[in-house]
Amino acid sequence: MPSRPLPRLLRRTASQLRRIPDWLQRVPLDEPMDRRNAATLQVLFLFLGVTVPLNWWRHIAVGMLAPQFRPFIAADIVAALLCFVCWWMIRRGALRGAIALFVTAQLGAASVGYATTGVLIDQTAQMLTLVIAGLILGRRALWTVFLMLLGVVLIGVGVALVPNVRAEQALTRAAVLLPSFFMSYLVITLVLDRSIAALREALTESKARGARLENEMRERERAQAQLIEAQKLEATGRLASGVAHDFDNILALMAAFSGERHRVDPGADAHARAEALAQALEGVEQAAQRGMALTRKLLTFARPQPAALETIDVGRALAELAPMLRQTFGPDVRVHVPRGEAALPIRIDRHHFDLALLNLASNARDAMPDGGTFAIDAGESDDGAIEIVLRDDGHGMGEAVRRRIFEPFFSTKATCSGTGLGLAVVHSLVTSAGGTIDVDSAPGAGTTFRIRLPRAPEAPAAQRSEVST
Repeated sequence: MPSRPLPRLLRRTASQLRRIPDWLQRVPLDEPMDRRNAATLQVLFLFLGVTVPLNWWRHIAVGMLAPQFRPFIAADIVAALLCFVCWWMIRRGALRGAIALFVTAQLGAASVGYATTGVLIDQTAQMLTLVIAGLILGRRALWTVFLMLLGVVLIGVGVALVPNVRAEQALTRAAVLLPSFFMSYLVITLVLDRSIAALREALTESKARGARLENEMRERERAQAQLIEAQKLEATGRLASGVAHDFDNILALMAAFSGERHRVDPGADAHARAEALAQALEGVEQAAQRGMALTRKLLTFARPQPAALETIDVGRALAELAPMLRQTFGPDVRVHVPRGEAALPIRIDRHHFDLALLNLASNARDAMPDGGTFAIDAGESDDGAIEIVLRDDGHGMGEAVRRRIFEPFFSTKATCSGTGLGLAVVHSLVTSAGGTIDVDSAPGAGTTFRIRLPRAPEAPAAQRSEVST
């Protein structure tokens, strides 16, 4: 098929043109409003710098100008060329300095024009100077430029009257033009003044609201962090009885192994006695390591720590959390916790993940006062999300309770038995990680919580096995 260079050239040109607005906005300015105005002002200055000299060249080429216009033409061209300097200053981040230079140049050119030719009919440049000074530099600059423009007009009126002091036509012309110019400038200045004042008041109120919202968000985050730490301490307290039971077993093992020294046959040779004592000490060491691991896990969980997102594998995290889950339930509850065969990566704060599952486990424990089964399953759903399912065969709940289960301070327990914040915290932790949590339950049919979290790009490898207690 023959090549078509023209469409490719047009597409390339269109692509380059689409980049121009972004390039114009890439200026080193701190104020958001100045950054928004910078692009428009750059286009304006480039436009004036090119078109004003071309316009005067066209008038000169056709011989449409009288000799007395030459000083004004020179001053106007200089002001137009200074527009390129103003554009360069904006590119360097000096927007207000560029506007001040532009206003000064325009007022200077107008002064030369009025001083050499009298009153000018075309007021476009003067009006543009007034508008830009007011919108960018503020109300003080607006009224300053207004007064300076009135002075420039008075210069023009004086120039028109001096050679014709007794000329009635000149006096009439001045009497007509001066009030017209004054009223035009005054009306435009008043409108701009009120518009600028209203705009700046609105911006100030908006900034104040933004600052208040930011403070409220910080306070909310601080309160949420405190609530999470309180929930962690509450969960740690619930684990204390199970930990005490485990430590009782560990200390019993250590005492039993230590008692082996009394059962060593004094008549045996030194090697046999040393081997028996070594085995007893090895048993003491293993029991001590088990106790140290248990306390280390508990202390790490309870320690206040700032939230830190990380990529974790759900299967491995559940396996590491299994000992603490066992402590949540009594001996009459059977707990099934999986480890992942396939990697199930999620992005979440690890301590928030542990707290959410421990709170759900605590809720299941309270629903099974006579014992039962608590099971956790984890896998990948059809849409690629990571799904964690927690089931118990407790007494369940009705539809009215199920609809309100995640509301803060809602609880079906006695007043002294709970705060009603556990499941609300779980909901907050899951949603802050970009996930969802749903509950299915019916009276007498147990409860199922289903957590869905986005799959993270990467995670450490994991191996799956079934852990049951």
